[in-house]
Amino acid sequence: MTQTPEIRDVAAIDLGSNSFHMVVAKVVDQDLQLVSRHKQRVRLAAGLDAQKNLDNAAIERGLECLTIFAERLQGFEESNVRIAATHTLRQANNAHIFLQRAREVLPFPIEIIPGIEEARLIYLGVAHTQPASDSKLVVDIGGGSTEMIIGQGFEPHLVNSKQMGCVSFTKHYFKNNKLSKKNFAKATLAAEQKLESIAHQYRKKGWEVAFGSSGTIKAIRDVLVGMGFEDGIIDSKRLDKLIEKLCEWETIDDINLTGLTPERQPVFAAGVAILAAIFKDFKISEMHFSEGALREGLLYEMESRFKRADIRMRTTENLASKHLVDLEHAAKVKGHAREFLDQTHQELGINKHSELFDLLEWSALLHEVGLSISLQAFHRHSAYILKHTYMPGFNREQQTILAMLARFQRKALKLNEMEEFSLFKKKHVISLIRILRLAILLNGQRNDDPLPALTLKVDGDSWTLKCDEAQWLEHNKLLHADLLCEQEYWNSVGWELTF
Repeated sequence: MTQTPEIRDVAAIDLGSNSFHMVVAKVVDQDLQLVSRHKQRVRLAAGLDAQKNLDNAAIERGLECLTIFAERLQGFEESNVRIAATHTLRQANNAHIFLQRAREVLPFPIEIIPGIEEARLIYLGVAHTQPASDSKLVVDIGGGSTEMIIGQGFEPHLVNSKQMGCVSFTKHYFKNNKLSKKNFAKATLAAEQKLESIAHQYRKKGWEVAFGSSGTIKAIRDVLVGMGFEDGIIDSKRLDKLIEKLCEWETIDDINLTGLTPERQPVFAAGVAILAAIFKDFKISEMHFSEGALREGLLYEMESRFKRADIRMRTTENLASKHLVDLEHAAKVKGHAREFLDQTHQELGINKHSELFDLLEWSALLHEVGLSISLQAFHRHSAYILKHTYMPGFNREQQTILAMLARFQRKALKLNEMEEFSLFKKKHVISLIRILRLAILLNGQRNDDPLPALTLKVDGDSWTLKCDEAQWLEHNKLLHADLLCEQEYWNSVGWELTF
């Protein structure tokens, strides 16, 4: 009897600075079949003011688009939808307001991903949708940032994200919509300055074939085809011709090019200037357009969720190794932390399949990375490293949680220093802080004697640590003193700890 193939619907959404994109696919056994693509021009970056706050109009445009996407995603399971927000929401101080309101119209979590993580996923999207090649350069010019990656197969090797995009460059270098050789020269020079620190690395590493992905490079390809270059290949001479052609018009509104859509027209010139700078600095001979980009990268990675977990496990292990973490001690802390969360997750309201289990374990593994800088205030050093290091596979909020857990692993509980979360509940993160502190404290002596069986009971803010051995703490006077000290820290924030 033939087995019916397992079929499920998956979707990925990319909340870009200029447009929001959604791609929907079917997973049939191990095969991914694209079903539909959806795109809405939202111009989110245009709503970012000088104080880096999104204005109401931009927020409303974004929510309107998400409402449309939500209709298409009715009936989808949360685990089958991934939504990544990029440069503008990374920059916006009031991104949390947009995320809160977005959750009301689209009931799926939105991850704000770091620029380098965006670059890794873009590379993955291109690699999965292009014929295999020995090595490839991938360039993606977005509304607010540009990603450049060299990799082989599905592995990126050189990954960068620079804060230059077609929306931000239009604002800065094509003010009042004026087109001129002078404006193009200024924009190109500014892009070259951004690339100065990395261009040599890229030229030195080299690549076999160059691909461009997403809207800017697609628009340039389409316009070159309209100018008679039917193969759609982009090269320096053709870009120079395109810039000359654009300078025939006085303003951006006057541009009349075959293949250029009305929604791409306002930011087209800036995109051309950025690409011209990349061609010049990286010495690219020619570039092909790739349909695959960030959203396809999200899709393919979602289909291989086990790979994603593997990526994050590799990331944490590499980071632990780099900072010379005492792995034996970290494993003991991790074991106790996991045990305590297993015992209490129901009372704490944390689902047993929640990613918080993984985040607790990874934070236990990495809580001492700051010791590589200094013993004094190492918890703060650990938090800084975990927040600012590039950690492949992690979105910004996941990194923030790892940093918060490290920051509050010991000493005073200055909870007013905690950040806001949108993917997770603050009360759950605070519960993880309490669990991690206890797991670290219980293993503080770093001796080889195994700890007796311990049970953690939770009743609101009152937590009780129980041990089967009645005289245990009498034989561990130092630990007893540490627990009394911890009790005071907890009391200072209105928590209760009994043992």
